[in-house]
Amino acid sequence: MMSEHTVKAFDEDITRLRGLIAEMGGLAELAIHQAMEAMLNGDEELAAEVVKRDKKLDMLESEVDAMAVRMLALRAPMADDLREIIAALKIGGVIERIGDYAKNIAKRTGRIEGRARFEPLTLLPAMAEVAIEMVHDVLTAYAARDPIVARDVIEADAKVDAFYDSIFRNYVSYMVENPATISSAAQLLFVARNIERIGDHATNVAEMVHFAAVGTYPQDIER
Repeated sequence: MMSEHTVKAFDEDITRLRGLIAEMGGLAELAIHQAMEAMLNGDEELAAEVVKRDKKLDMLESEVDAMAVRMLALRAPMADDLREIIAALKIGGVIERIGDYAKNIAKRTGRIEGRARFEPLTLLPAMAEVAIEMVHDVLTAYAARDPIVARDVIEADAKVDAFYDSIFRNYVSYMVENPATISSAAQLLFVARNIERIGDHATNVAEMVHFAAVGTYPQDIER
């Protein structure tokens, strides 16, 4: 049996771990918002801020990793606590990757020409909005340990995939009809691909939240 002091210390560690994940999530969500804003408006100063701030996410992920490993080694957690720590360990890495995709989007800012007359550019914000909502909702699900919201996030990924397929076809057609736009359109396809990957990673987090909450992955229930 753990002493009262040990239990209290463990609870404090869990709270700290959750706080780090929440901080990472908030930074990743902000990075996506600002990366899209910079890319759409050609704001290279804002894009540079997004790229620079990504180092903070990297540092937080390292802190999550170190803390989770220490808790596993020193506390020997069982059942719910073990799932919580393993999920946090994995989620930290996934959120860091979401930040990387936002950084990649920001880096396209200076490589897109003729924004004002580039009709396909108007398709990306709606796709990004769905992906951003997925990230926001999955962080809410993580904070509340809510498997229902987690499953809703997983289902929303189909919308992002549908957007990507539509945008891909639209951009390819646009490039064929307007050869001078090929370079910029290729950059926008890269942006769309990164948004699609953000949706995939939000789905991965949702699966881990579901596992931490109930001990099973959503796909295990559906089999």
